[in-house]
Amino acid sequence: MILVTGGTGLVGSHLLYKLVSNGKNVRAIYRRKKTLKRVKHVFSYFSNEADKLFNKIEWIEADINDVPKLQHAFVNITNVYHCAAFVSFEPDKYKQLRKINIEGTANIVNLSVAYEVNKLCYVSSIAAIGHNEDEQKLINEKTAWNAEADNSVYAITKYGAELEVWRGSQEGLNIVIVNPGIILGAGYWNGGSSGNLFKKVYNGMRHYVTGITGYIYVFDVIDAMIELMASDIRNEGFILVSENLSFKDFLQKVAKELGIEPPKKEAKPWLLGLAWRLDWLTHKIIGKRRSISKQNAKSAHSITQYDNSKLIKTLNFQYTKIDYAIDKVCQLYLKDLEK
Repeated sequence: MILVTGGTGLVGSHLLYKLVSNGKNVRAIYRRKKTLKRVKHVFSYFSNEADKLFNKIEWIEADINDVPKLQHAFVNITNVYHCAAFVSFEPDKYKQLRKINIEGTANIVNLSVAYEVNKLCYVSSIAAIGHNEDEQKLINEKTAWNAEADNSVYAITKYGAELEVWRGSQEGLNIVIVNPGIILGAGYWNGGSSGNLFKKVYNGMRHYVTGITGYIYVFDVIDAMIELMASDIRNEGFILVSENLSFKDFLQKVAKELGIEPPKKEAKPWLLGLAWRLDWLTHKIIGKRRSISKQNAKSAHSITQYDNSKLIKTLNFQYTKIDYAIDKVCQLYLKDLEK
C-alpha cells in the first residue's frame, strides 16, 4: 500500500487522483476534515466519478508531528510520497516552518526506516537548491547550497528537511528527492499556492517584476514522482522545471488567457526595498502578517535559471509546455468563478 502525506495540498491531491485512477491502493493523511473537500474538488476537474475515486482512498487523521498516530498510518505501507509541508516566507514563522518541514520530515523518515518501507519520495523545492554567482549559468542538482547566503526561512527549512531524507538513505532507506519550480495547478487559489497568482492577476495587478525562475505543470511533477518511484533509481535528487520564465512574461501569459489587462508598471528594486521595510515596520507596530520579506523582494529581480536535463536524460522525460499549463489552469479558474 502507498502512503501519501499532505494529501489535501496541491501536489498531494493531484497525486492521489493519478494513483487511484491507476488502480493503486492508497492511504492518505489529513489534519483537518474540512480540507478533504478540496481533494474532491480537484478530482471533479478531471473525472465525472470524483466521489467514487475519492472513496477508494483510506484516509487517516494524523499530524506529521504526532508520532503515535503516524505509526498507525505506516502499517503495511510499502512506498511513501512525502508531500506535506508548510509554505511561508514570513520570517516570524521560522519556528513553525522548522517544526513541520524539518521535524515532521524527520518523523516520516524515521518511521519509513522502522517499518522497512521500500522507497520514499520527498517533494522539496528549487528553493533548497544553491545559486550560482553567475546568473547566466544554469543551476543544476550539483550546485552547492550556501548556508551563509541570505536564504529565506522557507528555503532553509526545506534544505534542512532534505538533510533528514539523506540521513534516512544512510540508514538503508531508498529515497528520491524532487525539487520542483513554481508548480502550476488548479484548485488552490489562496494562500501560498501558485494558484494565488492567477487570482491576483484576475483581480488586477498593477506592477510586474523582471526576475526569472523555473515553472512546471503539476501533472509533470506527479508523473515524474511516479516514474521515479517505479524505477530502480534511488538516492538521487532531480530538479523539476519545464521552462525558465521571467515573472513579467508569466503574468502576461496568464492575463491573456484570463482576458485581463496585464500589469504594465515595473516594480523597481528600490520600490520593493521600500515595500519590505514598510511591511516589516507595520508588522512590528501593529502585528500585521508579513506580506513581503527582504528575500522575496530580492528574488523578484534575481535571475535563477535551472537545468532540467537530468530528469530528461534519466527517464527520457517530456515536459509539458508552460503555455499549455497556463491555459489549463486558467480555464479551471474561470470555471470555478462561475460556481
